Amino acid sequence: LTAAKAVLADFLDRRGGDRVGLIVFGGRAYALAPLTLDRDTVRDQLLDTSVGLAGRETAIGDAIGLAVKRLRAQDAQQRVLVLLTDGVSNAGLLDPDRAARIARDEGVRIHTIAFGGEVQPLSMFGFRLPRGGAEPEIDEAALARIASATGECAFHARDAEELGGI
Repeated sequence: LTAAKAVLADFLDRRGGDRVGLIVFGGRAYALAPLTLDRDTVRDQLLDTSVGLAGRETAIGDAIGLAVKRLRAQDAQQRVLVLLTDGVSNAGLLDPDRAARIARDEGVRIHTIAFGGEVQPLSMFGFRLPRGGAEPEIDEAALARIASATGECAFHARDAEELGGI
């Protein structure tokens, strides 16, 4: 989280003139900073976050839904969500694929970034391989579907250097 915060703070520094906001999600999604031109406030909120702040689960669909709601008032070209997650959606009321379709219908573009962890392994035929009963750390295929549904890209950063490159 510390490494991600540093990279995200740098990203904020380069968003001059853009409205930015911050949503955290765990068992539910919460808006920590509304869309604003005040990047310093968003950075402060970002730096004050901690692991487990919103719970230990991952409600990706709810986070997308909340972002779509917040972005509706923006001009069409400004409706962009960067979804950064280190987990598999395992909580929330809104299915992530359904949330992506809603985002698409509302003109919200979603770039997904899987950060850290291991991707869910696939066989050469695209079927999921078991990991000794353990859940995958990141469902890269689901994040790719979310991004693709809105015409955008999915990325995977294994460390802060890769995240900064993205």
